[in-house]
Amino acid sequence: PGERLRRLVVLLDISGSMEPYARAMLRFVHAAVSGRQRVEAFAIGTRLTRMTKELHSRDPDTALAAAGRRVHDWSGGTRLGDCLREFNDQWGVRGMARGAIVVILSDGWDRGDPQVLADQMQRLQRITYQTIWVNPLKVTPGYAPLARGMAAALPFVDDFVEGHSLSAMHELAGVIAGAPLRRKSQVTPSKLEPR
Repeated sequence: PGERLRRLVVLLDISGSMEPYARAMLRFVHAAVSGRQRVEAFAIGTRLTRMTKELHSRDPDTALAAAGRRVHDWSGGTRLGDCLREFNDQWGVRGMARGAIVVILSDGWDRGDPQVLADQMQRLQRITYQTIWVNPLKVTPGYAPLARGMAAALPFVDDFVEGHSLSAMHELAGVIAGAPLRRKSQVTPSKLEPR
């Protein structure tokens, strides 16, 4: 009671490889934006698009339609590093991500330079309270973060969780809800094991 929630910033990968998961993840983002104060939402693809305002509608269908009109690069490629650089330059380091919980919903497939992604993730992690990466492929038996983007980003992620289903999204909500009680920690090999 009276405790102020940390700002939540959600970055949703809307590339072609994420299409099977995008609608469910967008519903999760909508629920976060419409149900909680201090939430910002962005789509990341070939460019970065802020979509917080479009997702404020209480009606999910209206919100999703508005977000669809706002985001012009659905199911395209992914330039995670470039989008994170733009986020860091325009919003992140100027205050939006400072002390926030940042959730990246992505499979880690990236067409850009992995070093740019690593540099931008390191930059982002330095200013956030917690950086959570949600990957729908993590549930796959034998999954290893071998995609160049995922491998580059992982050293700068505090929590690496599944994101393939509604139950996984519910689990993510629990990680976010518990975040004010957690201390920042590095990803260790044990955190890479299935939960």
